[in-house]
Amino acid sequence: MKIGLDLFLEKDYQTFVGKRIGLLTNLTGVNGRLIPAIDLFHEHDGIELTALYGPEHGIRGDAKEGEEVASSIDPYTGIPVFSLYGETKKPTKEMLDSVDTIVFDLQDIGSRYFTYIYSMAYAMEACAEYGKQFVVLDRPNPISGIPMEGNLIEQDIRSFVGLYPIPNRHGMTVGELAKFFNYEMGIHCNLTVIQMEGWDRSLYYDETDLFWVPSSPNTTGVDMTILYPGTCLIEGTNISEGRGTTKPFEYIGAPFMDGYHFARTFNDKKLPGVLARPISYRPNIQKYKGEVCEGVQLHIVDRHQFQSFQTGLTVLELIAEMYPNNFRFNQNETGKYFFDLLAGSSTLREIILKGKSQIFLEDCQKQLEQFAKQRGPYLLY
Repeated sequence: MKIGLDLFLEKDYQTFVGKRIGLLTNLTGVNGRLIPAIDLFHEHDGIELTALYGPEHGIRGDAKEGEEVASSIDPYTGIPVFSLYGETKKPTKEMLDSVDTIVFDLQDIGSRYFTYIYSMAYAMEACAEYGKQFVVLDRPNPISGIPMEGNLIEQDIRSFVGLYPIPNRHGMTVGELAKFFNYEMGIHCNLTVIQMEGWDRSLYYDETDLFWVPSSPNTTGVDMTILYPGTCLIEGTNISEGRGTTKPFEYIGAPFMDGYHFARTFNDKKLPGVLARPISYRPNIQKYKGEVCEGVQLHIVDRHQFQSFQTGLTVLELIAEMYPNNFRFNQNETGKYFFDLLAGSSTLREIILKGKSQIFLEDCQKQLEQFAKQRGPYLLY
């Protein structure tokens, strides 16, 4: 197969000869031989690379989640790097003065919480506003392009971890999302998508011939990305989602949990395609840093049967039921719940506490049917 980056450098760049190019990318923007797009563009005789733009985690991927990144000069190329995860998340006019076209080359992970797709959307908005072209170099959805899971975001709960009404697992590539955002969300920028060749939407990332490059410090592999549409919700609670371990979003626990009891109770639910194994671990950052947590590691038995969103809700529901005096949804200093932003819902917290998630899941199916029809015209593969 060939990704959008390969095809752009082979032939499509010719359309943009004479244009000043800005590249929105990071360490995931590499070709099949792991050469960075930054280097390939910088050294290409037919491409005038004049600016770089970096999303969350920075252009070299060395910033932790949520950490603001400053604009800088890239030490390897000498090209200005404009941060889109610092003072602004949307390119300003000044950030775009040195370019005619922005080229987007980032590896998404297939979940709506992941901020790269919203950096793309904001850059598209800026290009529409200031008369610039926008080009997406398409890459695979690492958790395939067929299954969809979850709910659509409520209008009043949109944020940078859920900007548009798409489900938790959307089943689209960045190129397809760009087309969807451009028309369904009314951006209307001058958009070009460089499609892949040889990718089938049933494929998971480890079924391609591409090397795995972590999209962020905690995207450790394909199993983690399959779990993430459900286990990311745990971030909005006082339960450790495994950050600070070798298995973030696979490990789930807290000092007050009994891992053996929880694993047995979870496995008794017989959820499709997943088993829980009791574990103890000591996170080295964030929640319960340095403390022993008991809990489980979730193991995917059958990725084609597994339902991540259902699994995440079941985990939270069980913890709330088993540890009612310890479990809580975290609030910020203004009393807002980060969980609501992740969930895209103002009601899911109470539904979990009442043990009624099955009703919520049934409503999700109706929303997914609606989204499947809406996304249909924008699918490229």
